[in-house]
Amino acid sequence: MTQQGAVLQGYNNELVKCIEDLCMQKEELNKQIQQAEEEKNKLQHEIQVLSEQLECVCENLAQKVASRNDLDKILAETEAAYMKILDSSRTLLSVLKKEVGSLKHSPDLKTN
Repeated sequence: MTQQGAVLQGYNNELVKCIEDLCMQKEELNKQIQQAEEEKNKLQHEIQVLSEQLECVCENLAQKVASRNDLDKILAETEAAYMKILDSSRTLLSVLKKEVGSLKHSPDLKTN
């Protein structure tokens, strides 16, 4: 019976060691899970911050594009008006040159 008790004691010791090893593996796995959860939370926070920053950049970009479009419209209208002014100036200059030319040929203005 003593021999059977010793064998049983050996099994018991081995069983306790296996249980302790499993508990240590569980503790290590729990640490890894906790670290992974912390990393996940950190990344989720960074994603939230970046999403908010992206939203601000997108709004700012939309405002700038709208402002550029307004400036493009104003510039096109201004250039068109300026071209009309140039055309009118050219027409006025042409008429003025004709008038001056006809005055030079007028007998009243000849000084000889």
